[in-house]
Parts: sequence; structure tokens; C-alpha cells
Amino acid sequence: MTASKGFGIDDVLNQSPPYQDVDLFESDGALRGAVAACGAGAQSAELSAFGRHWGTADMIEAGRLANENLPKLKTYDAKGYRRDVVEFHPAYHRLMEESITAGLAAMTWRADGTRAAAPAEVARAARYYMVAQVENGHMCPVTMTRAAVATLAVEPGLAGTVLPKILARRYDPAARPWREKSGMTLGMGMTERQGGTDVRANTSRAQRVADGYVINGHKWFLSAPMSDAFLVLAQLKDGAEDGLTCFLMPRVRPDGSLNGMRLQRLKDKLGNRSNASAEVEFADALAWRVGDPGRGVRTIIDMVQLTRLDCAIASAGLMRGALVQSLHHARHRSVFGRVLADQPLMRSVLGALALELESAVAAVMRLCRSFDLMATNTREAARARLLTPVVKYWICKTAPAFVYEAMECLGGNGYVEESILARYYREAPVNAIWEGSGNVVCLDVLRALAREPEQAAAVLGDLKRETEGLPGAAEAIGGIEAMLGSSVLEANARSLVERVALLAATAACRECAPAQVAEAFAAAHLVPSSTRTYGARPLAGADCALLLDRALPA
Repeated sequence: MTASKGFGIDDVLNQSPPYQDVDLFESDGALRGAVAACGAGAQSAELSAFGRHWGTADMIEAGRLANENLPKLKTYDAKGYRRDVVEFHPAYHRLMEESITAGLAAMTWRADGTRAAAPAEVARAARYYMVAQVENGHMCPVTMTRAAVATLAVEPGLAGTVLPKILARRYDPAARPWREKSGMTLGMGMTERQGGTDVRANTSRAQRVADGYVINGHKWFLSAPMSDAFLVLAQLKDGAEDGLTCFLMPRVRPDGSLNGMRLQRLKDKLGNRSNASAEVEFADALAWRVGDPGRGVRTIIDMVQLTRLDCAIASAGLMRGALVQSLHHARHRSVFGRVLADQPLMRSVLGALALELESAVAAVMRLCRSFDLMATNTREAARARLLTPVVKYWICKTAPAFVYEAMECLGGNGYVEESILARYYREAPVNAIWEGSGNVVCLDVLRALAREPEQAAAVLGDLKRETEGLPGAAEAIGGIEAMLGSSVLEANARSLVERVALLAATAACRECAPAQVAEAFAAAHLVPSSTRTYGARPLAGADCALLLDRALPA
């Protein structure tokens, strides 16, 4: 007998090569333009080195491993003693070490807890945005560690012990008192099952003891439960001291014993799989007060602003990752006798995605510029306060549909777990839900408008000036002004916030991108249109070519 001839099923034809070993900075024209326009252009060499490192096949593989090997809760040891330990795959620890060492939790702070000089926020945001394209789950504890500094600064005694550990840029996952460690990370426990975002409905109670306070109660979501310490909210009733108060709770007590934090289970989340989130019970858990009694929400507000900023940056990063996957594929895939990226309908879709991403990158980087300048510029400080929830709302709402459309560009290749797009798609909704879902941030915008009407009016005036002459800008401003005078403002809050976001994004595009990008975005988003899907409103050929080349040079 003679062997039958094979069909060559292992031959791979007409498929795109893996998108890896790339410079995530130099290949991204929108990012480079926004970084330069927002004051961090002098750091291009360092950002390019960072982008080359995180764009390697090795780092991308670490992201895959961290998500395919999920955290595991080990509640007890073999003898029945409580351990309350979450075990992670080594790839997760590597990603944490890379991000902490690179300064993503530390680089925006001085040693005394004040903000580092500009352009620290923009330079960090560029790095954060690149990391999100590789693995976003581990960035949750990185974000919380960085943001917690804004809250801890109100307690110089605590800050004096915590800040040096954060600023050391060292990752040490060992479970021992933080004062004995070379570096530390922080988590948060704010919400409870009966209240969720309504933290004033929290029932956890704090009671004063000799060495601080003890807390009894629970948290429905304790993010990153293997952190060294946690900012938590609890009701304090102690004589004149009354109301919801912020506390810092260590995972390990100063004497080396485990604190009274009993992990009940890990959340089985849709996405953000590499990062553990837990339900936890507090049983006489030691903690120290942060901020004034009864002023817990006020104490954490600056921290919330920073976490919301990171939500927007990360969502833009996920969008970027999805876009380059689809564009890279389309440039290597032939369909019906032509390269997919050269076919008019696909170019319309890819161009529309690239335009959307340009606006997201410009908006977050311009917002980071406001954070860089807020200490010395009251107008920029007002801009940061008003536009952080606005930009967070819009970009985080945009990301899931954006990632889906990019997935469709690959067809079935994008809908399998071997594709990173599946992970992007599961990850995309989380930033819209965490740190204030859509309705919550819209109500926060209304409160900001009511609390600081003059500053808000000045910011809107700046946006009007910055978008003057662009298609639809005058009509957008008129619509915003009409809504602000409406008797049903709360019911229309989403519409108001979206319009402000689109105006802010248009202004940012004009500042950070070529003039035709701002023109195209204004025409696509400020001018009324009945189209709802990407590519349904074709771009001019020259605009599309520019956008795709900026998105990923051919």
C-alpha cells in the first residue's frame, strides 16, 4: 500500500502574523501627537523604550498566562487554621513587578504626597495606556495604590509610613506588616451588598480601641484582596464622632498576625479575570482613621477622581489594542481578490474606528494635562473636576461597542479565546461600571455644575472658544446651554454629559491632532446624523488615509 497524499492542512495561508514585538509608542501617531501637545514630548525616547518592552511577545504572553490561570482563594490550611490567601500565577506577579518598578503607582507624587511637577500625569498616562493594551487586570491594584496617596495625605502620620513604601517602586507580595517590607500596594473596600454605590447605606461599624479602631461588618467588593492595606468606609459612632468615616486597614497586623479580614469568596467576574475581587467579612479588624469623623465621602473624593481618570485611560488603551488588531489583520488578509484594508467598505469602518480612538486619546491626555497644571492654575483645576466624570462616562461607554466592531473586522478569528480581542471584549465594560456607573457619574456632573457654577461656566466657555468654527460646534454649545436651563435636567443628564464630552473631545483633537482630524470628528459627532454604526458615515478618502497611517503605519 502507498500512503495517501496529505491535504496540507497545517499550511497557513492568507492569515495575519501575530501582532507582537512592536513599539507601542512609535507605532501610535495619535498617542505621540497627544503626548507632545500636552507637554511630555521630551520623554519620547523613554516612552518608546517602554513601548518596545511592553510590546514584546514575551510581555503579551505574560498577559495571556495571567488571565488563563485565575487567582485561587485558599481559606484554610490543612489543619483548619485560616489562611485567607489568594494565590496568583507567576505571570501576574511579573506584570505587577513590571508596572510598580516602572513607577505607575509612584511617579505622579513627591515624597511629601504632593503632586509631582508636570508632565508627570501625561507621561504616566501614556505608559498606563500602553500597558492596558497588554494586560489590564493587574492595573486595578496599581491604580488604587497610586490614587490612595491623595487620601492618605490628609493624615501625615500614616502617610509618613506608607508613602516611602509606595515611592520605593518595589513589588513585594509577601504577607507581612508593611513597615517590614520594601514596597507595598493598597486596595479598597467601599461598597456593601445592601447599598452598592450608595455608600452612606453602609452598615459596617467602627469602634475606638487603644491602638486605633476595630471594624465589624462586610464588603461586597474588596478589590485586590492581597494588597498590604485597604481604604475602607465604615460607620463611626463614638460620642461626638458620628457618621461614615474612612479608615486604613492593614492585611497583617503590626505584630505579624493576620488581621480580622475573612475572605468569603472570590467574585466570578465577566472580565478582569487576572485581578482578584473578594467578598469579605470584618471581625474586629484593626484599622486607623483617615480624615475627619463622618467625612468619609469627602476624604476619598480626590482618590475617586484619580481612579476615574485611570478608568478612562485604560478604556482608551483597550480601544487602541482592538483597533491595531483589526487594522493589522486587514492589511494581511485578502478577500475576493483584494487586500481587506484596501476595500472601500472596510476602510470606512477602520477609518471611523481610528477617528474615534484619536478623540479618546486626545481627550484623556488633555485631561491629564489639567491634572498636571491644577496646583498652579485654577481654571485647569476646575476643568479637571468637571471633565473627569464627563470623559470617564463617554470613553468607558464607547469602549465595549468599539471593541465589538473591531472584533467583527476579524470575523470568526476575533471571536475565539485564542484572540486577545475576546479578552478585550470581556474587559471593556468594567471601567464603565467601576468607580461610578453611568448614572452615578452623570449625577456627579450635575452636582459639580450646581456647586461651582462660575467655574463650570468658565470651562464651558473655554470649550466654546477652543472649538470655534468647527462643524456643529456652535449648535452643540447652544444645545448644552438649553439643557442647562431645562426643568428636567436630571432626566436628560446622560444627553448633557455626552454632549459636553463630545465637545471636549473635539477641542482636544484640535489641540493634539492634525486640523483635519478635528474637522472630521466634529463633522461626525457634533453635526446631527441618523447613522449609528461605525462606517455608516464615510470619511473623505484623504482623511481615512491619514487616520489609518496615524493608527498604524503601513
